[in-house]
Amino acid sequence: VYNRGKNEPIEDIKNKISYKDKKFDYIHNEFAELIENNKAVVYDRKNEKEILYTLLQTEENCILSLGGGTPIYYDNIDTINKKSISIYLRTSVRTLCQRLSANKNKRPLIAHIKDEDLAEFIAKHLFERGPFYNKCQIIIDTDHKTPEEIVAEIINHLYLPHHQ
Repeated sequence: VYNRGKNEPIEDIKNKISYKDKKFDYIHNEFAELIENNKAVVYDRKNEKEILYTLLQTEENCILSLGGGTPIYYDNIDTINKKSISIYLRTSVRTLCQRLSANKNKRPLIAHIKDEDLAEFIAKHLFERGPFYNKCQIIIDTDHKTPEEIVAEIINHLYLPHHQ
């Protein structure tokens, strides 16, 4: 599951289906302090790839929520698609700006971006990353939908029974 800046649907899915949550960002964040220079980003992405491959080897059903950069490096999106069902929760630039501006300081990639430049920065990244994100097997537009609606759509796509 590629989860763009929104945790609510993932949290709701936890309550609807049985799985073991593996939040990739938490594992990835142990390398976050290395992002201070370009060399460290390369190191971080190599480790990220190894962690991703390890997590995708599991036989158990799980939801793996990935950060926005993960699918675009190496052959990660192809590996994700071979080893799992990939879902892109597509969100507009406007909605992303609203969500991300509130906690920019927790996101190293945008912490230094001025609020007035954030929309352009996000749009540029979505444009560059779009070919990778659009390789996901399922794409769900999230704007103007509640977390419950998004979860229902994910479950519908996965043909999973709704759990009460």
